[in-house]
Amino acid sequence: MATPANTAMALSAALVTTPATLESWLAIAPVALCITLGAILMMMRGAIRLQAALAIAGLALLVVLDALLLARVAAHGPLTMVMGRWLPPFGIAFSIDVLGALMALTASIAALAGGVCALGDIDPNSRRHGFFPFLLLLMAGVTGSFTTGDIFNLYVWFEVLLIASFGLLILGSERAQIDGAMKYAVLNLIATTLFLIAVGILYASFGTLNMADIAMKAEAVRSHAPMMTLAALFLLAFAMKAAAFPVNFWLPASYHTPRIVVSALFAGLLTKVGVYALIRVLVMLLPAERDELSLLIAAIGALTVITGALGALAQDDIRKLLGYTVISGIGSMLIGVALGTAGGLSGAVLYALHSMLLMTALYLVAGQAARLGGGFSLTTLAGLYRRNGLFAGLSFILFLAACGLPPFTGFWPKVTLVKASLDVGAWWLAAVILIGGFITLIAFGRVFLLAYWRPATEAQLHATIAWPATLPIIALTALVVGFGIFPNTLLQLTQSAADGLADPAAYLQSVFPESAALEGEAP
Repeated sequence: MATPANTAMALSAALVTTPATLESWLAIAPVALCITLGAILMMMRGAIRLQAALAIAGLALLVVLDALLLARVAAHGPLTMVMGRWLPPFGIAFSIDVLGALMALTASIAALAGGVCALGDIDPNSRRHGFFPFLLLLMAGVTGSFTTGDIFNLYVWFEVLLIASFGLLILGSERAQIDGAMKYAVLNLIATTLFLIAVGILYASFGTLNMADIAMKAEAVRSHAPMMTLAALFLLAFAMKAAAFPVNFWLPASYHTPRIVVSALFAGLLTKVGVYALIRVLVMLLPAERDELSLLIAAIGALTVITGALGALAQDDIRKLLGYTVISGIGSMLIGVALGTAGGLSGAVLYALHSMLLMTALYLVAGQAARLGGGFSLTTLAGLYRRNGLFAGLSFILFLAACGLPPFTGFWPKVTLVKASLDVGAWWLAAVILIGGFITLIAFGRVFLLAYWRPATEAQLHATIAWPATLPIIALTALVVGFGIFPNTLLQLTQSAADGLADPAAYLQSVFPESAALEGEAP
């Protein structure tokens, strides 16, 4: 049968007719690496040593790929690649801007630190039952969430990371782990169900699931679509995943139960995916509805900050104390979302990046403290400073960073958020941030006085320090100090991310290039 003469023209209207460039493949390379390597590691369960070495090498390569991706989008703007050669909104898009690339890079650094720590923390039996494959699958879900340009696939990547997190949570099959996994699973499944319901309503209203397409159509459908219902459902679903007040009780009930390296990865990564999704959807896709809900989001953020800080102050178990510290930080990020200004959004993104590194490091510190002192309870821990001065010094730096004191990374997001709050006259939000930091300072001061400074008997001083876990702590502490002393590059990147959210023209252009450019690509 003869081919019509206008075939190329017809294809150019629906398909990408030019070969993908090497640069375009960079958009999907991090996710492809995690999935492929995870599958390979599943087939190597009998070769435990080789499996661990390959996993660490793969995580290091993931850091490199994410760094290249960030350098590309920072220099040349957002990058989009569409699966199956279908043009958006029909094809599934990976769309990466500065925000997504920053979050993906920081997540990969935290994962690499956790993977190195696992060399000493995860026993051979747990490795054989899938720790490293689960870790790579978790990173596939996390990275996919940060890089997808399709809201249904955001839901899919959430499911991927949840499946992996369930596996990591119950490795060891101890009674406390099963109990924590049940609480974690029930609340997260409720949140994903609400998310899926919201996606269904959104598709019925917009006829598309591509984020850029939704952003462009939002104004046109606002008069007849249930936009506030959509925004409220997304807010509730993502607030549950981020562990915001009052749906945060699952986090301190579950994060202390698994292996400490798993807790570190969860604290560093999972709640930040919820915050990222909340920022992406409410700020970029539904900005008018975010404006309407800003006071509610601000109230939720303020209550999350205070309840998290007070919860940390009341804890005897260091792991539970850190869980409440995660919650308090989520509240500060929500305050930035509620403000919605360039300064507020920049502060929220900066706080998220800081928290990903810091909370990973703090949980690893808790693991080493338990190794040296024989447990996680502040009632029994003592003399850690005498046992290892270097470890005590690293801990002290991280404690100060968690309180938002200079010259560490925690100082800059708090300053940015306080200034943004005062700029719009929201003095009460600035006060909440400062009060939360003060309460956190008391909580960590109590930890240092009891666990580190209090004298201990020889019987209380147990094992020596584990260097596979200490090296990541040193590296993460160096980043916390380095970006605190030299914050300019990070501040510029987070400001660029905030500007891209407030004015997503470049993001939209990367997904829907001008029609003239498309015609020029047709052969």
